Amino acid sequence: MSALITVVVNAVALGVAVWLFDGIRLGGDTDTDRALTLVLVAAIFGLVNAIVRPLVKILSLPLYLLTLGLIAFVINALMLMLTSWISEQLAVGFVVEGFWTALGGAIVISIIDILLSAVLRD
Repeated sequence: MSALITVVVNAVALGVAVWLFDGIRLGGDTDTDRALTLVLVAAIFGLVNAIVRPLVKILSLPLYLLTLGLIAFVINALMLMLTSWISEQLAVGFVVEGFWTALGGAIVISIIDILLSAVLRD
């Protein structure tokens, strides 16, 4: 059940990022196609965050200390760009154009994720 909630929260957060940023695009002809694509991208994003992100965080621990944690935004942006790359390889239809768009999207996704996780935790 927890994995399903995580995917839904990621899907909502990614949907808000797609809506806010022109450089983040989601494929699909109909609303149903876009919703299914969003859920699939959210699952990919969740896997990237569960598998790759902890390894990157451990390897970048000195940068966390040096930047007082601000490197987390850059790592989140890189995870979003990796999700975009994997989605392109799988022909899912999710594209993030450029690092700065990914950084803005990662900040929005983090904020939405924190808010929804706080609400859904109870």
